[in-house]
Amino acid sequence: MCRYFFVVFILLNSASAIAQSTVKKAQNSYEDAQQFVRQNIFDEAIKNLNDAVKADPKFQQAYLQLGDIYKRIRNIQKAKENYRLAIKAAPVQSPNTYFILGETELQTGDYREAKESFQNFVAKAVNVDQKFLDKAKKYIIDCDFSLNAIKNPVPYQPFNMGFYVNSEYRDYFPALTADGQTIIFTRNIKGNEDFYTSAKKNGNWEKAKSLSDNINTVNFNEGAQSLSPDGRYLFFTGCNRPDGLGRCDIYVCRREGNDWSKPINLGQTINTGEWESQPAISADGSTLYFLSNRPGGFGGYDIWKSVMDEEGYWTTPTNLGPTINTPYDEATPFIHPDGKTLYFSSDGWPGLGQKDIFMSRLQPDGSFSKPVNLGYPINTFNDEFGFIVSADGQEGLFSSDLDGGFGDVDIYRFKLPDAIKPQPITYVKGIVKDSETKMPLEASVLVINLRNKLAAYNEITDKVTGDFMAVMPANENYAFNVFAEGYLLYSKHFDIKPADANKPFELEILLEKFKIGSKVQLNNVFFDTNQSELLPASLVELNILTDVLKNNTNLVIEIQGHTDNVGDNKANQKLSENRAKAVYDYLINNGVDKKQLTYKGYGEEKPAFDNSTDDGKQKNRRTEFLIINI
Repeated sequence: MCRYFFVVFILLNSASAIAQSTVKKAQNSYEDAQQFVRQNIFDEAIKNLNDAVKADPKFQQAYLQLGDIYKRIRNIQKAKENYRLAIKAAPVQSPNTYFILGETELQTGDYREAKESFQNFVAKAVNVDQKFLDKAKKYIIDCDFSLNAIKNPVPYQPFNMGFYVNSEYRDYFPALTADGQTIIFTRNIKGNEDFYTSAKKNGNWEKAKSLSDNINTVNFNEGAQSLSPDGRYLFFTGCNRPDGLGRCDIYVCRREGNDWSKPINLGQTINTGEWESQPAISADGSTLYFLSNRPGGFGGYDIWKSVMDEEGYWTTPTNLGPTINTPYDEATPFIHPDGKTLYFSSDGWPGLGQKDIFMSRLQPDGSFSKPVNLGYPINTFNDEFGFIVSADGQEGLFSSDLDGGFGDVDIYRFKLPDAIKPQPITYVKGIVKDSETKMPLEASVLVINLRNKLAAYNEITDKVTGDFMAVMPANENYAFNVFAEGYLLYSKHFDIKPADANKPFELEILLEKFKIGSKVQLNNVFFDTNQSELLPASLVELNILTDVLKNNTNLVIEIQGHTDNVGDNKANQKLSENRAKAVYDYLINNGVDKKQLTYKGYGEEKPAFDNSTDDGKQKNRRTEFLIINI
C-alpha cells in the first residue's frame, strides 16, 4: 500500500553502463557486485561493493549503489550514510543524488540536513521530471513543519496493551466497542492475516483468541477492519477472494450470539475492479468511509464515502475532495462515534516524514475542515497509521514496533491531548427481556435525534442475548423506543448534556405482552406550556405508536392526558383533555381505526409523582395510553 518516489540507480549502473574506477581491485569488486544485483542477492552485492570502496575510497558510484541497495532493503540509516559518503567522495554528477539523500535524511529525522539536500536538488535540477521537483518542494515544507513541531511537542506516553492482547507476531489495526470492553484486531502469522479478539473482565484484558472460523481463512487475508460501536457489525478488507470484484474488496458480517455470520461482499456499488480497503463505519451505520484508488480521485489512494439510502442500499461513493485528499496517498480513515471527527493518515499534508495521523471535523455544511496534524511525538519520521480513538475520547490506540514490545508490531494506547479529542458522547447499553419469563427478546431498538429526526441507532437486539448498545453524541435530545411483536411499546427520553459524557446508561428493559390494564407513558410527546398543539418532536414517537396500532388492530387503547397541580383544577382538566385529543386526532389522521381509540383528560387527579418537587411536577405533565380491550 505504501508507495515512495525512489530514484534507483541499481539497474542503470548494472545494465547500461559500468562505473569506472582507476583502482583495478575496486573495479573488479564492483563488477562482481553487479552479478549479485541482477539476481537480487543483496548480501553478496553489499560485500563486494564494500570491498570496492575499501580499495578506492573515492569510488562514488559504488557508494551510490550501496545506498540504493540499503534503501531497497529498508535499511534507511545505512542508505543515508552511503549517500553522504558518495557526495564527499567526488563532485556530484546528478542532482538526483541530493534528492535520494534528502529522502533518507527525512525518513530518519534529520530534518535540517534533509531541507538542505532538497534545496540543493531544486537549485541544481535541470530537465528532471516535474513530479520530483514538486515532491522536493513538498518535502521542504515537511522539514519546516517538522522542525517547528519538535520545538512544540504534545503530551504523549504510550502504553503497551499487554501480552494478553499482543503476541510474538504482528498485531495491528485495533477496533473497539463503544463501552471499551471488546477489542478486535488483525494478527499476521507467517504471512496470513486473521482477526483476533479479547474481552475485558474486571478491568483486565483476557487472552486474545481467533475471532471466528466463519471469517478467518487459511487461504486469504482478512484485515483493516472497522467495528460498529455496538460490536454487532464488522466491516473488513478481503483480498483475492473467489467472490471478489477487484484485488481487495470490502466485506461485512454480523455478530449472532457468540459467533459471526459468513462475510458478505458489499457489491458493485462499493467494490470495483480497482482496490477498495480500510472501511470505517459511522456509529449510526448510515455512512461508510473507505480507501480506494478508483478513477476520479485526487491522488494514488483517496478516502471515499457512501451513504445508505432509505431502502438500505449503499449509494454511489463520493470522494471526500481536496480538503481531505491530496495528490499523494491517504490511508486508514476512522470516523469517531461522535459522527463528526475523522482521523486518517496521509503523506500529502505537511508532516514529519512519511505517513502522519491527521484530524478533521465535519462542518455544518457537510464538508470537512482542514486537517490538523496530531503533532510530535505522536507523529514521527516513521509511518503512522491504523489509528483509532476510544468512544469516550480519552485514549488513542495505534500499532508500532516500539522498544520493549512483545513481538514484531504491538498495539499501544495513550492519553489523547485535549486539542485533538473528539466531541463528547455517551451510550445506552442494555438487555431486552420478557417481563414474565425474563428470557432475552429479539426486539427493535430505535433511537431518534429529535433535532434532525434522523436515526442515531436502529437495530434489532441480539436474538440470543437480547443485548444492544446505542451511541448518543452530546448536546442532543433523543427519543428512545423499544418494541417487539405482541409486546407493549417501551418509551424513554434522553437529553444528553456534555456533562453526561462518559456516564453511560445501563438498562434492563422488561417488555410486557399486550394485556388489558397495561399502561405506557409516552415520554417523547411534547407540548408548549399551557398549550395543546403537538410539537414537531412528538411525531417521532407517535409514528411508532401508529405502526403498532396498525399492526395490531385488535388493540383498543385510551389516550390519557395528565397535568401537575399548579393552577386551576378545571383549567388543568381541560388542558389535559385537549392534549389527549391532539394525540387521538393525529393517530386517526394517520390511518388508525377510530374503533381502536378513545381519549380522556384527567387533569391533576392522578399524579404518578410527588407534586411538591419541580421534578415531580414535570413528570406529572405526561401523556399515556392504557389498553382497555383486546
